[in-house]
Amino acid sequence: MKKWHLSLKRKLAIFGTAALASLLLVGCSSNSSSSGKTVTKANTGMKVIGDHIKYDPNKKVNDGKPITIEYWTWNQSDATIKMAKQYHKLYPNVKIKVVQNDWDNYWKKLPLAIKGGTGPAIFNIHNSFDSTIKPYLAPYKISTKNLEADYNGVEPHVQNGKVYYTDYSINTGNIYYNKKLWKEAGLTDNDIPKTWDQLIAVAKKMTKFKDGKMTQAGFNINQETYSAMIFGLNYQKGQLLFSKNGKKLEFDNKVTVENTNFLQEMYTKDKIGSADFGTDSTKSFGNGQSAMVYKWGWFQGELNTNYSKLDYGVFPTPSFTEKTPFAYDRYNGESTPGINNKASKEQQAVAQDFLRYLLAGDEWTKEFSLANTCYPMKKSLADDKDIKANKTLAAMATHLDRYIWPGSFPSTIETNATKAFEDIMYNKKPVEQSIKQAQKKATSDMKETPFTSVESKYKFYDELNK
Repeated sequence: MKKWHLSLKRKLAIFGTAALASLLLVGCSSNSSSSGKTVTKANTGMKVIGDHIKYDPNKKVNDGKPITIEYWTWNQSDATIKMAKQYHKLYPNVKIKVVQNDWDNYWKKLPLAIKGGTGPAIFNIHNSFDSTIKPYLAPYKISTKNLEADYNGVEPHVQNGKVYYTDYSINTGNIYYNKKLWKEAGLTDNDIPKTWDQLIAVAKKMTKFKDGKMTQAGFNINQETYSAMIFGLNYQKGQLLFSKNGKKLEFDNKVTVENTNFLQEMYTKDKIGSADFGTDSTKSFGNGQSAMVYKWGWFQGELNTNYSKLDYGVFPTPSFTEKTPFAYDRYNGESTPGINNKASKEQQAVAQDFLRYLLAGDEWTKEFSLANTCYPMKKSLADDKDIKANKTLAAMATHLDRYIWPGSFPSTIETNATKAFEDIMYNKKPVEQSIKQAQKKATSDMKETPFTSVESKYKFYDELNK
């Protein structure tokens, strides 16, 4: 089962066993100097890159003396690996060793290594492990002002004026629709829904029955879709997930009940889907049995890989009215690397320089975003033709400034939200009772993992007081 705030963990970051154990030397090519060579002359005549965060390659790194740093990652689509090769070509005295592990081993080994002072100088971060790794992170030696000038979404990551990591791309929900079924129902681009009522109307046109049994779902929310959608629906109505001080979960409320009833009635009243129409909405859509589904950006990669013949389109998640809501949905970010504050002074200096190299240009963010179908947070990529040509990223861009990040909340919230909907749909338990139980269990679990929301840092947060 997918964890929606771990959007790329499983779908796009799985390696074969042999690759996981490998320790790769990055950058040793016939065009670069041999490893460990002392560089006596600085680069000259090379272009300075970047807008506000600038990177000048006309220099020596580590005074030209040989040095090795490690970069750890779990992600198969980690564009940092390619950038490390390019960095080595610029500075042949610098060796970057890339250590790759699968997700589970990575998060077992990394905390132990950095705590023990033997970990990598720079490493991949997932924000769900924020509390685990934050004590061992060195702040970026890049001004917060320049970070905010070049990247969206920095503000929620600022702590006492410092940034330890931020987002270089984000993911959120969209509606994927089957173009063949859409056309067969007599629908055109003019019928793309902007509201939930409009979505229900077009879904009814694409829902089919035979002998009283559903043979084609207009909109399928089976699997874990409820836990992916419910918080976004609440945000659309101005309902936060946490209390004003950011510490108390507020899932059990009238808005959650109202929106849960709304989703349930899509099946019981509107008859555009069914709890009995399979348990896997991903496969159902891929096989052409469901006309529309709500999924996050990872879904495009799933479709392109496993259902390559399917003709599908993507449009932004609707809202309850055509007026701009408080937020259209929540998002989660893919994090920039962390720097180990226990690494040697020299290793940290190289890691900081490499980090600046990554952040200054567009290549790193663009390559990752396209490979993983995440929207780039680098502002200079907003008009990039390849980004705009990607159907999922184009849909995300429609409401980019109206997505809210609640912070890396504990996974128990999603787990118990999913259980609540399963109880409602399959065990026929009352909505209010199921939501209340989810609140109780998640709150109990969160006592072990204290969390403070960053909802108050959302750009339009003050609209709640109007």
